[in-house]
Amino acid sequence: MKHYSVLEVTPTTDAWIPAYIEPTTNLVKKHHGRYLARTASHETKEGDREAPGLRVIIEWDSKEDAEAFLADPEYKEHFDARTEGSISHHALIEAKDDLLD
Repeated sequence: MKHYSVLEVTPTTDAWIPAYIEPTTNLVKKHHGRYLARTASHETKEGDREAPGLRVIIEWDSKEDAEAFLADPEYKEHFDARTEGSISHHALIEAKDDLLD
């Protein structure tokens, strides 16, 4: 079943970003993921909390693919750089509707 990574990332430094983009894009593809959105262009339509700098949505073919990406040793240095250089939140969401299923 498809899963979605939904990330909110507010960089505290942009030093990590240039070295992060290409390798992680390739790793996402390697693990059968697709970026649906990776943007600073977003508007808060509800609620009053501060919006993150970036919002990212990745579609995965399965939960196992998402978890394999996160556990990939090639990703560790990039994960560490992002989490050290930003305030990040990541939710992995199953593509289902619990209210109707």
